[in-house]
Amino acid sequence: MFTPSPMLLKLLYTRGSLHNTPEGVAFSIKNRLDTVRITRIDAVLIDGVRLGAEQIALDLGEGDVRPATTFNADSAGVELPVGQAATFHLATGHLKEGMHTVQVQFSADPFGDLNVEVEDAIVSIPDNRTRIPRQDQDDYSEAAIEARQRFAEEFSGQQFEHLKRYSFDPHMLQGNCEHFTGVAQIPVGLAGPLLVNGEHAQGEFLIPMATTEGTLVASYNRGIQVLNLCGGVKCTVIGDAMQRAPVFVFDDARGARDFGRWVEENSSSIRPEAESTSRIAKLQYIDTYLSNKFAFLRFNYSTGDAAGQNMVGRATFAACSWILENYKGAPIRHFYLESNFATDKKASQINVMRTRGKRVVAECVIKRDVLQQRMRVTPEQLAYHGQVSNVGAFLSGANNNGAHSANGITAMFIATGQDVANVSESSAGVLYSEVTKEGDLYLSITIPSLIVATHGGGTGLATQNECLRMLGCVGRGTVNKFAEIVAGVVLAGELSLGSAISSSDWVSSHEQYGRNR
Repeated sequence: MFTPSPMLLKLLYTRGSLHNTPEGVAFSIKNRLDTVRITRIDAVLIDGVRLGAEQIALDLGEGDVRPATTFNADSAGVELPVGQAATFHLATGHLKEGMHTVQVQFSADPFGDLNVEVEDAIVSIPDNRTRIPRQDQDDYSEAAIEARQRFAEEFSGQQFEHLKRYSFDPHMLQGNCEHFTGVAQIPVGLAGPLLVNGEHAQGEFLIPMATTEGTLVASYNRGIQVLNLCGGVKCTVIGDAMQRAPVFVFDDARGARDFGRWVEENSSSIRPEAESTSRIAKLQYIDTYLSNKFAFLRFNYSTGDAAGQNMVGRATFAACSWILENYKGAPIRHFYLESNFATDKKASQINVMRTRGKRVVAECVIKRDVLQQRMRVTPEQLAYHGQVSNVGAFLSGANNNGAHSANGITAMFIATGQDVANVSESSAGVLYSEVTKEGDLYLSITIPSLIVATHGGGTGLATQNECLRMLGCVGRGTVNKFAEIVAGVVLAGELSLGSAISSSDWVSSHEQYGRNR
């Protein structure tokens, strides 16, 4: 269990939550550290004026409001899980508009005595704002959903028939979608089966692809057929790391440099602090990057079957709290849990070089006769086309020298409940081809930052879980299997579209299969 530093304790307070109530004043804190048990509330100071326990009540949600005096008398305390908020109600006079200091003194097991001190403002908010309907008690109830549907129809002046139809219990969406109103039905087409010769995925797999782009499923299916005729696709996971990248700010570059050396020397002490927050997340290593007076730390974790962005955020938060408490060198002036150096939801060169998510290679040898008969191109044509395309990718600064890996990845991500925004990183690819001495075509692609999960996020939702079950990728230890299948599908798409462009079939295929004018 880590010890939260004063700098991190400030993050417990929900800024903007300070407001006047009919009975007095209220504000909120949110547990952003680790699951704790609040054992005592000592006092709240507003602008230096002390309010004792007899003037404080704690609202834990769902009608659970406890006076601090009663709360303190109960030695058992109350558990506050990570992510849960609690509202402090204070029996005191109303505050004027403007800035105020708020100090909360309480105890929580296992941290002990804690003191949160922040500034917040009382701001007048107009009552005539248009609000989307919601219910505090059960916002996924039929009544709450119907209220939002009516609101959307009245606000837009439109009637919605298909948006309102779905076949699952909306309560399963808690943690996946707020203000749930309906569903966007995306067509799912099947490609394959694809023969995968992986270390985790072995055999034939039917590929669900959710898309609205004509020719996409047909194109991938064509590439899959060619791969199958040549013995399938060989897939290998060669790297696995999920990052969170905090930044520490110093007075000068020497302070940042010395801090970086200290982190390296104390990595064995930092590791258990990070891993104390999860049974799954394992800290592999910490990269240090220095610039100006900043020290950027890139924490690299393995995260099991989960994609792990939230998991590693929590682990890194714990590690940084220990660092802030124990580093005795040059003063740390500022700290931010994410510096934009992990490049969440953004393509980046560091992910191409250092891996984010799974680093996967898919490769195959396409027989000369199969390529000519099925794709109407020779190995020499396709290999030369690849060289020309490399120049175009280089000039444009693209994160991929292939044709369209984002197409297959996105279609599979939507079908299987992945975080679709991760396509921005996952679409990076390094395509390579050569003509073998036998006159065949060797083709491979490295996907350096494929962020996938078979547990957590949207993978447990109704249709998404069915698609994962179609692939046999449900249950512990299946994420690498899924990564290999995705990589194989990507290579099939590169083969198909590359051949279509080389043989000038690209436009005619879209005319045949993609007409929707």
